[in-house]
Amino acid sequence: MKNKLLLLSGMLLGAGASFGQTGDIYSGEAFRFSEIQQTGTARFRGLGGNQAALGGDASSLFGNPAGLGFYNRSEISISPTLNLNSSQASFLGSSLSENGAKFSVGQLGLIFAGGDNGNRRWRRTTFGVGYHQNINYFNRFTFQGRNNRSSFVDPIILDANARNVTGSQIDAEYDPNTNQATDLLAAAYQLFLVNGSPIGQNDSGAPFSRFDANRPRDQRNTFESTGSQSQWTFAYAGNLDDKLYLGVNVGLSSVRYNSENVLTEFIVNGQTFDNYSQRDRLTVRGNGFNLSVGAIYKLTPELQLGATVATPTFMSIRETFNQGLSVVARDPALPLIGNAVDVYPNDFNYSITSPFRASGGATVFLGKGKIGFLTASAEYVGYGGIRANTTDNSNAQANSDFRNDVRNSVQTTYQNVINFRGGAEFRAGQFRIRGGAAYLPDPYISRLDNIDRSRLLLSGGVGLRNERFFADVSGTYNTFKSAFTPYTLPNSADYGSAQITNNNTNVTLSVGTFF
Repeated sequence: MKNKLLLLSGMLLGAGASFGQTGDIYSGEAFRFSEIQQTGTARFRGLGGNQAALGGDASSLFGNPAGLGFYNRSEISISPTLNLNSSQASFLGSSLSENGAKFSVGQLGLIFAGGDNGNRRWRRTTFGVGYHQNINYFNRFTFQGRNNRSSFVDPIILDANARNVTGSQIDAEYDPNTNQATDLLAAAYQLFLVNGSPIGQNDSGAPFSRFDANRPRDQRNTFESTGSQSQWTFAYAGNLDDKLYLGVNVGLSSVRYNSENVLTEFIVNGQTFDNYSQRDRLTVRGNGFNLSVGAIYKLTPELQLGATVATPTFMSIRETFNQGLSVVARDPALPLIGNAVDVYPNDFNYSITSPFRASGGATVFLGKGKIGFLTASAEYVGYGGIRANTTDNSNAQANSDFRNDVRNSVQTTYQNVINFRGGAEFRAGQFRIRGGAAYLPDPYISRLDNIDRSRLLLSGGVGLRNERFFADVSGTYNTFKSAFTPYTLPNSADYGSAQITNNNTNVTLSVGTFF
């Protein structure tokens, strides 16, 4: 697991993690799979993601299941989504921009509304099943700059010197039949990126060093991630006296996450190497479940209140981490057998518990609903309750240490927050126009790199609705800052961190029909 920690500690350093700590790494991964910002149909997205005190929309499947109790006819809907990502990264005095787009299905819903029970107090019940994409992991950025002080090989050299190993011992960690090494040190040694001092006639050892050590290097880093955290939800709701609406749902969650990071160094006037690269790939797959209950009460025909409580998602995760090094030599006398060596893949299984969530809100109808409505909600997210566990280590004590390290990291890194959302819809016949906003406070206890990681999501949309059909479109704009540190060294002046400004736009189209 050590090689993965070296990469991910750099990736998460800008997000509040400390270098080299297992607990920091996996608390950060659990947080990544738990940070839900906005989900649902275009209608609810256009309202700022408000779901606590509204109903009659397929978003209620995942949000407040009591909202299904408003249905008096069945419905099928689908919401294709386009995510547009724009990033600008500054690194060692240079700046680069990157743009990308990703299409996905954000929502799919099927609602079966029960018949009217006549004069009974329990007027009707509704069952629904739906798919929601809660988190989209599409992200891409590139940064570059000239580094006059260090190389990504330097942490590998420090590792070799600290272990006080010999060249023959490092060679033993490499399999020439598969061209694979047990760690980055063995891979770098085969490619002459790390070289030892002579010991006797046939071996070498500490202190280790690298060629072209005094040459500046142009470092270029590219990162891309894809995947999603999605959920199939089964919900049931009822309507009591057309005043109290109660609902419950069961969610089956799934995580698919893939990332690749490539760091390349071009040696300025290098004598031994022209350039060399480190590639890191992470693949994560997981499944889990959760439960939600909700209620909506019509206090008056113009005012309704809603609340929902969601258990944590209990999820099992399996990840595979791959690394590799490659070189382009300039010295023809360098006795390279090949120009690339891979590190053996590392598989790791663990489980996470996501935050507990609870929300409450209110909706005020204007002109008895003929003009439109105003809605607002507050959502509590208990990030401090994130947990992770494993049985993959070789002994029970190591598994216990993993669990305690993650818990301690969560308690010192993340804080519970209350997200605020507000929105409005105005109606003119069959036409709808919507606007909304969501403020998501910074979930980190302290700022790292002096970055405020709170988010403001601005959204809007329009829609058309008649007796048989509806179509809605929404757009949500979100800008936030982050940092990325490709590697670290004991002296912070010897390495750089990229400051990244992300601008994300989500465009969702929802279409559906009643039956």
